[in-house]
Amino acid sequence: MTTELPNLEMPNSKLPALKRPKFLSWFAVAALAWSGGFIYNVYLGGEAHWLKSLYENKIAIANQTPDPKLIVTGGSGAHYTINSDVLSKAINLPVVNLGLDGPVGLDVILPSILKTVKPGDTVLLIPEYMLLLDEDGFGDRSGMFAVATGQPALGGIPAKQLALETLQMGVPSLRWAVKAAVDVTEEGQFTGYYDGPLTKRGDPTETKLRQGAWWPLSIPDPVSPHALQRIAQFKFEVEARGGQLIVSMPWIYGNAEETLTRSNIQKTAEELSKIAPVLIDPKTLNIQSQPTLFADTHYHLKPEGRKVRSEQLASQIKPLLTAQ
Repeated sequence: MTTELPNLEMPNSKLPALKRPKFLSWFAVAALAWSGGFIYNVYLGGEAHWLKSLYENKIAIANQTPDPKLIVTGGSGAHYTINSDVLSKAINLPVVNLGLDGPVGLDVILPSILKTVKPGDTVLLIPEYMLLLDEDGFGDRSGMFAVATGQPALGGIPAKQLALETLQMGVPSLRWAVKAAVDVTEEGQFTGYYDGPLTKRGDPTETKLRQGAWWPLSIPDPVSPHALQRIAQFKFEVEARGGQLIVSMPWIYGNAEETLTRSNIQKTAEELSKIAPVLIDPKTLNIQSQPTLFADTHYHLKPEGRKVRSEQLASQIKPLLTAQ
């Protein structure tokens, strides 16, 4: 007798497809959004893009300027402070304006322009007080500037700050989305604070004017130990490349009678003079009592102010160039 065994074959059915974990989809969306934000900020219309363009254009100008030359550097208080043509004619030397942006930080600004210094050059550093009073040499745009210009190691930015600022460069926000839309709708292109064209010497060609009320700027403290140390190091670096360093106290709109401000400016100038020659009006301490020559900040000057400022700088620099 034959016993039939039960049919053990599996039913002809398809196994259910494995579902992709939801977090992978969210990750892909986040990566796409971050990439879009990064591209906008660095290559289209974000502040990183305009800073990158400003820096690269100025470095190109410096590389095309014959030596010996005068290199002016600092933050926007240098960028919007001088008339390089007036200064160049007065001192009979080519002048290039390498002023950048204060929030980039002293520790990043100084090494970023060092490669333009050639034997016989003079570097004129005009630092805003925000740079002189800073305790670590870094600002809230240090990492953004370093990454955008392809120099992430520039200035030794702390790894945590560099990573955070790099991440923030790609984080999409309603603010930049609205700005981008408004730019394209109203201007037909993306715009930014540093989007104006430059002269052949690196000066800005546009002037942005203040819309709100003015108030005198106070200087609450003297120069920080870190700023002194970094500027002393910069002097050594400039001299190692065959150049010389001069420092000028910035022009500001302030109260020339305010005791604390005058005292802190005097202390700052005295400490800096131990490092390099310091240019300062001994009577006014470079404090301007009226805002009529100023544009949109306590440091930025209107075209007529830049002319007056450059004439003063020329008269102060000449004896130092003669003595070189």
